[in-house]
Amino acid sequence: MTNRKEKKSASKKSLILFRLFFRKFPAIPYILKWLVISSLLGILIGSASAGFLVTLDWATNVRESNLWLIALLPVGGLLIGLGYHYLGKDVEAGNNLLIDTIHNPKAVIPFRMAPFVYIGTIATHLLGGSAGREGTAIQMAGSIADQFSKPFKLTESDRKILLIAAIAAGFGSVFGTPLAGAVFGLEVFLIGRIRYNAIFPAFAAAILADLVTNIWQVQHTHYNIGVTPEIGALPIIYSIIAGILFGLCAAVFSKTIHFSTRMFKSKIKFPPLRQFVGGIIVALAVLASGTTKYIGLGIPTILQSFEEQLPIYDFAIKMALTILTLAAGFKGGEVTPLFFIGATLGSALSFFIPLPTALLAGMGFVAVFAGATNTPLACMLMAIELFGVESGVYVAIACIVSYLLSGHNSIYGTQKIGEAKNRRYSSHLDKNMNELN
Repeated sequence: MTNRKEKKSASKKSLILFRLFFRKFPAIPYILKWLVISSLLGILIGSASAGFLVTLDWATNVRESNLWLIALLPVGGLLIGLGYHYLGKDVEAGNNLLIDTIHNPKAVIPFRMAPFVYIGTIATHLLGGSAGREGTAIQMAGSIADQFSKPFKLTESDRKILLIAAIAAGFGSVFGTPLAGAVFGLEVFLIGRIRYNAIFPAFAAAILADLVTNIWQVQHTHYNIGVTPEIGALPIIYSIIAGILFGLCAAVFSKTIHFSTRMFKSKIKFPPLRQFVGGIIVALAVLASGTTKYIGLGIPTILQSFEEQLPIYDFAIKMALTILTLAAGFKGGEVTPLFFIGATLGSALSFFIPLPTALLAGMGFVAVFAGATNTPLACMLMAIELFGVESGVYVAIACIVSYLLSGHNSIYGTQKIGEAKNRRYSSHLDKNMNELN
């Protein structure tokens, strides 16, 4: 009896000590909880990204060795469209569904989003569409992560954090930029504001997912800017001019892709036929151009833009083919094409702007992306992770100017304005909100 009493007394004391410890350090339970969840996300999402990147390389190599496959793009588009139309309508919104769920969590995102977007993206690249990869990585990550909502009994607020961490992990692991991935997840859903209660899960998930992708020995593309001029008045002015052009380019891309999507939907009522018609147009355009440099990810051309001055039309052709591909309903994403558009535009600008070609290519690489997604901080970090800190000031200038000049346009239709970019628009926004209320 005495031993039992002593054990009960000891357990009570231990419980009291634990309670006192957690009261003194209230962040510990939060950290432990999200460390466990972020670790699971990192392992699963990092592995998914690794498998996706390997398969994407395979699809690209097969296409380049068998160019006749491009003729099958309309048929592939029709099959992708039929699959989404009859089996995947609830996940067709893709990235916009994830962002919308962060704003207003409802039903758990169906896991089938992952295989649908994976198969659709691989087919798009295999058959010659012009698309990216981040959309696929983010959608796979979001659909995987949201399956933990019920087992972990997450609240509505926790689900928002979970999806932010998933986006961070997917983005960071697919590009090999965990810091940029974390900030992208925190920035992308709300223009002008960052949700700081998700900062630990976002960074933990992004870093762990990138680590897991590296453990699978998946290689990421490396870029080299080389010589960067010393900070001075003229280089800063040149950077501002370049940033203005990058911002205008980003705004044109965002507006045109939404306009083109609306046109496809208004003119072709049966969704699978949009991919079929879009596939015909893209395949014919590739045949007319006589080159495959503008389809797929376009990594070789992006690398080339850092090494030599490219013609001014390269960015325009890539923009047109990407808008046609994605507006028609093919899968993949806009980000890597935006890298291509920005890098080739920056490379061409070196004919007129007296800055090193590689530096302008690097500035365009991230600045057009910053303007089209309204994520300037993530883009600055991405540049530092990919190019090195030496170019940081010039890249930051280009990203900020592009972000401001692109207006409140975005490639993501469900992205909301948390804080307007300028006072005039902010007053207009407040007035509209008051009228609604």
